[in-house]
Amino acid sequence: MMEEQGHQPVEQAGLPGKAAEVGTEVGGVRSSKDEGGVDLLAISPEGRALLKALSRDSARSHASQRGKGEGDGSGQTEIITPDKIRKLQRALYRKAKAEPKYRFWSLYGDIIRPDVLEQALRVVSSNGGAPGVDGQTIAGIKESAEGRQRWLGQLQEELKNHTYRPQPVRRVMIPKSNGGQRPLGIPTVKDRVVQMAATLVLMPIFEADFHPRSYGFRPRRNAHQAIDEIVRALRSGRREVLDADLSKYFDTIPHRQLLQRVARRVSDGSVLRLIKQWLRAPVVEEDKAGKRRVVPNRCGTPQGGVISPLLANLYLNGLDWEINERKGKAAVMVRYADDFVILSPQGRTEGLRQWLRSWLAEQGLKLNEEKTRVVEAREGFAFLGFQVRWQPARRSGREYAHVEPARKSQAGLRDKVRAILNHWTRHEHTEEIIRRVNRLLRGWSGYFHYQNSSRVFGKMRWWVNDRLRRWLWRKHACRRALWKHYGDPVLYQRYGLWALPLRAGWTTMT
Repeated sequence: MMEEQGHQPVEQAGLPGKAAEVGTEVGGVRSSKDEGGVDLLAISPEGRALLKALSRDSARSHASQRGKGEGDGSGQTEIITPDKIRKLQRALYRKAKAEPKYRFWSLYGDIIRPDVLEQALRVVSSNGGAPGVDGQTIAGIKESAEGRQRWLGQLQEELKNHTYRPQPVRRVMIPKSNGGQRPLGIPTVKDRVVQMAATLVLMPIFEADFHPRSYGFRPRRNAHQAIDEIVRALRSGRREVLDADLSKYFDTIPHRQLLQRVARRVSDGSVLRLIKQWLRAPVVEEDKAGKRRVVPNRCGTPQGGVISPLLANLYLNGLDWEINERKGKAAVMVRYADDFVILSPQGRTEGLRQWLRSWLAEQGLKLNEEKTRVVEAREGFAFLGFQVRWQPARRSGREYAHVEPARKSQAGLRDKVRAILNHWTRHEHTEEIIRRVNRLLRGWSGYFHYQNSSRVFGKMRWWVNDRLRRWLWRKHACRRALWKHYGDPVLYQRYGLWALPLRAGWTTMT
């Protein structure tokens, strides 16, 4: 077996020259064709940025784990990726980026490596989540270091002997803001760990193929970057917008076509078999009476599955390239998972809509015609919780792209604050209530304090302050003057309310 020769540190990826050949042992990168050198000049700036991300961690890890903080409101714990796994990911990404038709045929051994499985368990544990159909919880696995290693050892043996079989997916219905329900599939902890291990290995390969205007569930990419891309498109004169919505996308992805897309890059039969088993795992539904029924899963990848976002991005990747690169480059498509908008010059959007409908039909998908619409940028449209509108500035009259939290997002914050500050919670300790409100405000601000948010944040700050002062006033039986005893300085200094920022959340545009 060959080892990697002359491997350069990833921090030097931006320098001219060639990386050394990726040998057959490094990350298990093997193919039915000869190994080739990877020219770093062929890797785009986005690719070099991703390599740097993989050198630190795919989740922007720090030198030590950060606990669940209140600052981001996400409740996530950032996990450090071990050096050996980062080295594997870098090797896979480099090879895939340098050779777009390269097919990886020996990846299963990397997925079942003890360090990869242990890292997968670590990430799944940090994400939390409910138990699957078997009732096993993450806490039960993490009870002791010895028990955790025993559990991982048994899982590795099942994978090594090919006796591992995914269990049915537990389906729960999540309420939607429009009154409907969204199905959420919850695999067992064991299945989530194996899916995460596969994601750690497959993600760098597919990342090399993804279009740069896809922003959902990808390393070093976020919703703010997607908004920035939309602003750039509006500035370039593309001010007719196709605000598209796919009908039940995650539930309707055809398995056969999806596996064909995976097989374009992966020819390892064991890996393809794993993915096929996950896709076809039956679904267990439970009615209000507690009665369960098993339903076969003939299409779709369940929302809630660890590997689902990667597969969903892969299935729409062809659409990203088709619109952004092969349709005369007149239109710009910005996508975040299954949410996307297409911005084009005046008069071209309706033709794109017809073409899009036809393309989706060939892929077994369809548009939600009720929610898909063509709008002028001056009318404004909502995307990823923001309202985007092309409008003149009040003072100069110069037109610009105005971005602020959408009304629906503002209403969502008010509803959540009302759920904390109401007559049912007046008996609780004030410190605990303020802590819960602060956590909510920090999380909302961390996402929406962006671009032209000052006006909305000022309005929301006044509303939250007034809601809290009236809650305190009634808690103390209305015996004190409302504004004298519960003015804003008192709320901030005495009670410790976190103040929503009023200065604009500017970003550097390129």
